[in-house]
Amino acid sequence: MNNTDQITNLLMILLVIMVSVLIVLSIVLVLLKFKGKKTESNDKSNFTTPKKQPTSDAKKIAKEYTKESIFKFMEFDKVEDNMIVQKNGNRYLMVVECQGINYDLMSEAEKISVEEGFLQFLNTLRHPIQIYVQTRTVNLNDSIENYKKKLSEIEIELDKKKNTYLRKLQSGEYSKEELDREFYEVTKQTNLYEYGKDIIANTERMSLNKNVLNKKYYIIIPYYVEELGANSFDKEEIKNLAFSELYTKAQSIIRTLSGCEVSGKIMTSNEVVDLLYMAYNRDEAEVFSLERALRSGYDELYTTAPDVLDKRMKILDEEIEKKALELVNEKVIAVRSKKQQEIARKEAEFDEIIKRRAEILLRQNAAYLGKETAQEAIESIEQDEANKTTKEKGGKADVGQEIKKTTRGRKPKATK
Repeated sequence: MNNTDQITNLLMILLVIMVSVLIVLSIVLVLLKFKGKKTESNDKSNFTTPKKQPTSDAKKIAKEYTKESIFKFMEFDKVEDNMIVQKNGNRYLMVVECQGINYDLMSEAEKISVEEGFLQFLNTLRHPIQIYVQTRTVNLNDSIENYKKKLSEIEIELDKKKNTYLRKLQSGEYSKEELDREFYEVTKQTNLYEYGKDIIANTERMSLNKNVLNKKYYIIIPYYVEELGANSFDKEEIKNLAFSELYTKAQSIIRTLSGCEVSGKIMTSNEVVDLLYMAYNRDEAEVFSLERALRSGYDELYTTAPDVLDKRMKILDEEIEKKALELVNEKVIAVRSKKQQEIARKEAEFDEIIKRRAEILLRQNAAYLGKETAQEAIESIEQDEANKTTKEKGGKADVGQEIKKTTRGRKPKATK
C-alpha cells in the first residue's frame, strides 16, 4: 500500500513538473513573438517611403521665379551712386573702365616703359581687384544717328546755297565772277552732301556685320562693410563711407595706370547697368540695347536669356536645315553634271550621231526609197566618213577609191 502511494506521489510530482515546464515554455514563446512584432513595427516606422512625384501643377509652380530668386541668380541687389550693391548692403563694387593700348605696335623703348608702369601699378595695390574683359559686337547705331543729324544740317545749308545762287543768277545784277564763286560754293556743298550719304551707307553696311568685335577692359574694386569693424552707422552713412573709400581707390588706380599709358574712368550708374545688362543678356543685348530699354520705360534690370535646352534645340534645328540644304545642292550639282557630260558627249560626237541616225532612217525607209538607192546612200555616208578620216591623217584618198567613187551608180553601156 505504501509502495502504491509512493509511486502515485512520484507521478504527481512529475506531472506537476511537466506542466510547469510547458507553462514556462508557452510564456517564453509568447514573449518571443511579442518582441518580434515590436521589432518589425519599429523597422516599419523607421523605413522612409519614397516621395511622390510632383504633379503637373507642382511642376508649373516650381518653374515660376520670384523676385528673390532672380536677385539670388544675379548676385547683386541694385546699382546706386555708381556702385553695385551686394549681399544686402554688406558689399559694394565700383568699376573702372580702361582704354586698351596696342602693345604690339610699340617700339622697344615704349614697351619697356609700359611694362615698368604696369609693374608700378601692381606694386601700389594694397587691396584686391578683379580684371574683367567683355567682348561686344560693335554697335554703330549711335554713330549712324549722329551722321544723319549732321547730314540733315548739310542738306539744309545746301538748299540755302542753291536758292542764293538761283536768285543771283535770275536777277542779272551780278558779275560772272560772283556767279562763279556762288556756283563753286554750291558744288562744294553738294560734294560734301554726297560724301556724307556715302559714309552713312558704308557705316550701315558695316553695322550688319556681326563679326566685327570690340573688347572692353574693366577693373572691379570691392569694399566690405566688415572693414569698418564694430560701428553704429546706419545704412546711408555706410553707403557714403563705401563710396568715399571706393572713389579714393579708383582714382589711385587710374593715376597709376596712366604710367603705362592706359587711361581709365569711373563708370556711372547707367554705364554699370549697361555692363551688367550685356553680361546677363549676351544674345539679346545687340538687338534690344539698354538705351532702348530705358527709352521704352523699363526701370528694372532682368535677364531674358533663353533656356539652355531650348537654345540647344534651336542650334540643332539650324544645323539640320543647313546640312539638308548642302545635301540638296550636292545632289542637284551631281545630276546637272551628268546632264552636262551627256551634252558634251553629244556635242563631241555630233557628226557621227547624225550619220548613224541617217543610216537608220535609210534602212527603215528602204522600201519607199528603193533598196539600191538606200544602200548607195549608206555607202556614200560611209565613204564620206572614210575620206574625212584620211584627210585628218594627212593622207590622200586611194586612186581606186576615187575611181570607184566616180563610177558608182553608173550602168555599163551595152555593146552592139
